[in-house]
Order: sequence, then structure tokens, then C-alpha cells
Amino acid sequence: MRFQEICKTDSRAVEIARQVLEVEIEGIRSVMGRLDENFDNTVDLLYSVRGRIIITGIGKSGLIGRKIAATLTSTGSPAIFLHPVEGLHGDLGIVGRDDALLAISNSGETPEITSVAATIKKRGSRIVAITGATSSTLARMADVVLDCRVPREACPLNLAPTASTTAVLSLGDALAISLMIRRGFREQDFLRHHPAGSLGERLNLKVKDIMLDRHATPEVDENASLQEILSSISRQNLGFTLVTSGNRLLGIITDGDLRRSLERGPEVHECCSKDIMTENPMTIYEHRTAAEALEIMERKLITALAVLNENRELTGIVHLHDLLGRGEVKFTG
Repeated sequence: MRFQEICKTDSRAVEIARQVLEVEIEGIRSVMGRLDENFDNTVDLLYSVRGRIIITGIGKSGLIGRKIAATLTSTGSPAIFLHPVEGLHGDLGIVGRDDALLAISNSGETPEITSVAATIKKRGSRIVAITGATSSTLARMADVVLDCRVPREACPLNLAPTASTTAVLSLGDALAISLMIRRGFREQDFLRHHPAGSLGERLNLKVKDIMLDRHATPEVDENASLQEILSSISRQNLGFTLVTSGNRLLGIITDGDLRRSLERGPEVHECCSKDIMTENPMTIYEHRTAAEALEIMERKLITALAVLNENRELTGIVHLHDLLGRGEVKFTG
């Protein structure tokens, strides 16, 4: 019975799941069966790259590309993901002549991908195409083509990228591991790229155990002048100062807040801290873990949090550097 018919006649999720996995396995086996000297040539090309491996793709292929870039980098082959639209609007400046492009496009005709490839080819960089269409525009521009065609998608409509993206992901893993072995990448090299031992242990600590306490916290009161604000920010060199009243946190003033205030004109010199501050800054309780603090910082794109006790009184601040260990955790290549 065809997959589409099974999905219509059998509503049991477990049976649909089995069929999806069968289709995806079928796709991987299909790609595996067509592996040839082009794969060897791709590994040779990427191994010889003196710069970085630039990976590009859009939509679902872009998401897969990001994962491939992360796997390559963590196993000894420096790689970065370049979004093709951002690339066409200035980010192509990060690509050097010594880099190689790994372009992912199932159709091989995605305009943004072919435009990026054409531009990079003019610079003399090498190109590897992962595509399901070996006679496509992208394939013709590439130095090496990896055929990632699958018989069908797992989507019953044969539309949503499913088996095809799984096949590309698996092929990316195969490239990363082949390069890892070629480079003689060892366990100690892997640990150097993954400082999870020391970092993981540190992130299990409570915030109160690693925070900067009140004496090291830049603070001004709500009526502080512009000069007092500037002095407070400069003294601790953290890029901000807190606005407090006793043990109560009122707000925060960052370098950005100051710049925006200065754009108002000369009258800013008559302002005090309560006129400039951002109210209700992000905080964390001192009994929470460092990992929770790091998650908030990553989600909010900030580098520090005010720390409160159970009575919501200010007890200090925790900075990204405190979470990572201020020199104790070193990220080396």
C-alpha cells in the first residue's frame, strides 16, 4: 500500500511514524548507494581549505546547514553558516579567497543560493554543491557535486522537505566524520572544543555563589546627575549602572540609554537618573542556578542581571563573565 494511502486509512500515529521513518531510511539508503569518487573529492577539497568552510542554504536547507556547520566546527573543520539573503546584502564580505563554499539546495535553482555561488566563484573560491538535481544551475557552477536525491518525501503530499533534509543532514555528518578522521582529530582535541566539564560544573552553581556583591555593583540613586551616572558606569566598566533606593532596585542605565538621551540635545544635562533609566530591568533570584542566568541572558541578548534575594532586595549583579569563569574557562582552537 502506498504511503499516502496508509496515512488516509490508518489514523494510528505509531503506524504513520513507522512509515515516515521507513521513507527517510529509504532516502538515506538511496543517497548511500550513489556515493562515489565525488565524495572522496569533496573530502579532499574541504581538507585542503586553508580558510573556513562557508555553508549556505535557505529555508529547511538552511537549518540543516547550520547544524552541519556546528558539527564540522566541533570536530576540527572550522565552518560558519552564511544566510544567502544576508550574504547578498553585505555579509559576503566575510568570505575570503581561501574559503570554500558548501551550498545546499534540493532543486539547485534557488535564486539566492545560485547568486551567492556565482559571486563566490568569481573570487576564486571552490564550491561544493549538495543537491538533488545534478544538472541544475548550482551543480554546473560547483567544483564537486554530491547527489542527494531521494525517491520521495515522507510528507504524504510529497511537498514538505523531510526525507530530503534528513539525507542532507546524514551526508553532512558523513563529511564531518570523514574530515575528522583525516585530520587525526583526537579525544583531547574534542574536549578542547567542548569545555563542558569545567563550564558545566560552574553552571550548576547558585547565582549567589558567583555574583558580584553590592560593593562591586555600579549604582546611583534616582536623583543622580549625568556626571554621576557617567562616573559610575566608567568606574566599574560594565557598560551600565543600576538605579537604586536603599535595597530597592528602580531601574538600569546602559551605555545605549545614555546615547539615546544625548540625542535629545543640550537639555539632557538637566536630566537625572530617574529621567534616563529603563524601569523594571531583568533580574534573577540569588538561589537560582548559573545555567538559568545564562539562559535568560541568551534569550534576552544581554550580558548582566541584577540579583535579588527572596525579599526582592538587591544583593548584587551577575555578569556573563562570572558565568563563564573570568579566565578560568578558556575557549581555544
